[in-house]
Amino acid sequence: MRPLIVIRRVPKIDFMRWHLLGFLLSGLLSIATIAVFLTAGLNYGIDFTGGTLIEVRVTGGPADLAAMRSKLDALHIGEPSLQGYVDKTTAECASTPPSCVLIRLPEQPGGDAAQQKVVQQVRDALGSGVEYRRTEVVGPSVGSELIRAGVLATVLALGAIMVYVWFRFEWQFGVGATLATLHDVITTVGLFAIFQLDFNLTTLAAILTIAGYSINDTVVIYDRVRESMRKYRTMPFRDLINLALNETLSRTILTVATTALAVLALLFLGGEVLRGFSIAMLWGIVIGTYSSLFIAAPLLYYVQPNRRTIARTAETEEAGAERASR
Repeated sequence: MRPLIVIRRVPKIDFMRWHLLGFLLSGLLSIATIAVFLTAGLNYGIDFTGGTLIEVRVTGGPADLAAMRSKLDALHIGEPSLQGYVDKTTAECASTPPSCVLIRLPEQPGGDAAQQKVVQQVRDALGSGVEYRRTEVVGPSVGSELIRAGVLATVLALGAIMVYVWFRFEWQFGVGATLATLHDVITTVGLFAIFQLDFNLTTLAAILTIAGYSINDTVVIYDRVRESMRKYRTMPFRDLINLALNETLSRTILTVATTALAVLALLFLGGEVLRGFSIAMLWGIVIGTYSSLFIAAPLLYYVQPNRRTIARTAETEEAGAERASR
């Protein structure tokens, strides 16, 4: 069976010609992310803020959000959030205008008993004609613990990536890979901050997945850079980076295309629960590929690895292989 090849011949695209523009764009995106995060913040989901999430379906037709909000306001339980949604994966919520609604209620003082009480109050206020599909209650202590655990998981993942690439290649590769992965994480958080998308545990899982996806692409390119450094020991480093990027371009396109198809299926068929995860993953595929081409690889041009050391390592490996074959 012949392998699938997108690009039959190795192209000669001058990626390094555009790397300064890539640095500028990434810098602007990172600055915008930090500014929005510090001013507007993230729209944390109930997993982090604590409170009650109730998923309901109006059995008599499209949901009247204004009427439902008026009934909940009369309970004086804080500011409720109501969001109608369409879920094509279920017949009950596939209609337009939507008949299914997500109701988010703030955490009530008084512990778990108070949360259960407010759920019953909501049921009484909305009355008959409403089907309750899901109810989740998260305490504020659990939410704060999840935030700390999420930040710690992200930091440890980035640290592990840097250590792995450092030992797998050279420390210069570790710096480039870490900065590129950090860029992907920051801009993904920025996407959710700018558009105030719901940031919950599935989004955090997507961010960690993005870090792994991005570093996988970067390692493939770095491995080709190192291989080219051993093969073309006098080639200018700028040309060598361009060569490595062009030689791995076909693989990059195939990886992006296949992963994007799977994520698009989740986005359109996965329902409301997976929407945040799918959006984060789709953005991560794009930004991860971009950072591998225009951030991670060009950074090596400014912190150039020791070509003599890599050449000596190659000679040692070749001599060892030759002795083993005798």
